[in-house]
Amino acid sequence: MQTQLTGRVYDIQGFSVQDGPGIRTTVFLKGCPLRCPWCHSPESQLFHKQLSWISMRCIGVAKCGKCLTACHKGAVTLGKAAQHAVSHEDIQFIRIDRSLCDNCGDCASACYPHALYLCGTDYTVEEIIERVSKDIAFYEHSGGGVTISGGEPLSQPAFTLHLLKELKRIGIHTALDTTGYCSYENIHAVLPYTDLFLYDLKHMDSRQHKAVVGEPNELIRENARRIAAAGGKMQVRVPVIPGFNDTGKNIRETGDFCRALGDAVTHIQLLPYHNLGVMKYQRLDEDRVVFEAVPPAEEKVQSFKALLENMGLQVTIH
Repeated sequence: MQTQLTGRVYDIQGFSVQDGPGIRTTVFLKGCPLRCPWCHSPESQLFHKQLSWISMRCIGVAKCGKCLTACHKGAVTLGKAAQHAVSHEDIQFIRIDRSLCDNCGDCASACYPHALYLCGTDYTVEEIIERVSKDIAFYEHSGGGVTISGGEPLSQPAFTLHLLKELKRIGIHTALDTTGYCSYENIHAVLPYTDLFLYDLKHMDSRQHKAVVGEPNELIRENARRIAAAGGKMQVRVPVIPGFNDTGKNIRETGDFCRALGDAVTHIQLLPYHNLGVMKYQRLDEDRVVFEAVPPAEEKVQSFKALLENMGLQVTIH
């Protein structure tokens, strides 16, 4: 018997207005080959399901504590006593030993306040289509559609291709949010079913790219050129990260690269760094060292916008 194709998803967000034109539904897939220190969705990086703990939902060991006995690995133990952020009660929290946890989900099943939960759900294409079809009226009214994001959605190439095919079959505008770090074979397969690529360009210097993100950028740049040559459309996204790529030189080189792609680039999005994802790291591992920086000044980001616009490019800031 043939196994039904599924994809591992960590979130589905409706009424999204920053992931392509119009009102959209964004489907976020797990798994990414890059390790951006500033990533605001750390739950997207690994493919496997991950146990997450939200302290604000936890009501404490005295009132519950069912997770302590539900875990057969001994990974959930008594943690620190602290004041609850919402109720301001002094309660005893739990602690998760990530070296023992195998993400089985038994503790999450026992947690009735849903402070513990498994991040990552397997969906069939049909289930995703059923979900996003509920918003077709919004897509039609606003010129929106569905965006497949991640992680890196082309790390799950078969599922992403099948989903894009089905979306186009029922007439929904499609966008694919990609790092560009993947086999061009996977990009070539989805090209006929992708109306717009949301394409990340993090740094033009390959050595700096590899030193910080973990991989060089030659494949990313080459894939962008091949998408353009094949007639694909790209909305280039540039995260503005303090101390990494926030120099006039890098922004200018990014602009030169985008101009060389011609009409394939519809416009450039500048995405100033923010630290809203820091709490997500703490949910996954409270001991993990997290990248934090002061968000770039508005004046600096505006100067980058002006620089790119003076090069004849259309630019927005999000």
